[in-house]
Amino acid sequence: MAELQEVQITEEKPLLPGQTPEAAKEAELAARILLDQGQTHSVETPYGSVTFTVYGTPKPKRPAILTYHDVGLNYKSCFQPLFQFGDMQEIIQNFVRVHVDAPGMEEGAAVFPLGYQYPSLDQLADMIPCILQYLNFSTIIGIGVGAGAYILSRYALNHPDTVEGLVLINIDPNAKGWMDWAAHKLTGLTSSISEMILGHLFSQEELSGNSELIQKYRNIITHAPNLDNIELYWNSYNNRRDLNFERGGDITLKCPVMLVVGDQAPHEDAVVECNSKLDPTQTSFLKMADSGGQPQLTQPGKLTEAFKYFLQGMGYMASSCMTRLSRSRTASLTSAASIDGNRSRSRTLSQSSESGTLSSGPPGHTMEDSEGCGPT
Repeated sequence: MAELQEVQITEEKPLLPGQTPEAAKEAELAARILLDQGQTHSVETPYGSVTFTVYGTPKPKRPAILTYHDVGLNYKSCFQPLFQFGDMQEIIQNFVRVHVDAPGMEEGAAVFPLGYQYPSLDQLADMIPCILQYLNFSTIIGIGVGAGAYILSRYALNHPDTVEGLVLINIDPNAKGWMDWAAHKLTGLTSSISEMILGHLFSQEELSGNSELIQKYRNIITHAPNLDNIELYWNSYNNRRDLNFERGGDITLKCPVMLVVGDQAPHEDAVVECNSKLDPTQTSFLKMADSGGQPQLTQPGKLTEAFKYFLQGMGYMASSCMTRLSRSRTASLTSAASIDGNRSRSRTLSQSSESGTLSSGPPGHTMEDSEGCGPT
């Protein structure tokens, strides 16, 4: 905590003894530059050490954006294309963000010793309070993909008062059934760990097409120096418990939720089922065409615009200007929605395939992108 206090910037911070106003401004500028480059921290938890990287400075009365990546990836390979997208800059300058790397997934991570007991997904979720306590952050807006979406959901169930909203991409809230488990075991006999993880991340159509993106991520995973660690994370994901979501029941997400999945993605059915189990007044569902298994990589523009509307529905960035984000030669996505500035917990989104515009829809409505636009 002491390290963070050295770089925190507050307008009412008094001058140090003997410090001139000019020196204080120089120190503030240096601290801001340092934070903009990202500060990586590690904190000990009851289940081992966890590494996370913080960008930006905390904003008064605003939550932090906290991300959690999927199996086979780390925070950079999972989220960098999204957070480096041009129109995302308007968002990230208004929020401090925390990118969590699952244990052993951070760059340069040492391989765990043989027999190491990797945390379960529930235990990974229980590490998050240690991160927030270290940073002295009280609330978050979570963005998770795959295993990361499950982890953030489990955290939100256990700590609902600290989660203001969730963006869940490719979430599968169900434990593996016996048939799924048998199929997984049979696949493991004929496929390598890297191929199984690629099949989890991308659709078979994408893998067969072997695009430049697929080649890049196949190379990243196949030649990962921490592949043994990745296999441990993979095993924890496959041994996950059922989240037991129940519409109208006691076990449900209390905050606004945006579910995201690509059309024909490996987890499309699981996300559709998850949508059916959550509170329709709190949940919006975005199915993205031509985005494959990882929409945050292939369609960062559309996802950015949807995220802006999601934030506006929570009462943030009410004056944000919606911009034309789709750069496809054959189609464009224009904004034509007006979202109230209050913190309506029932605001959801819908997308018209005929007009190609975003509009505010009734609670629980689906926002389905069926334009067939190419990657932005």
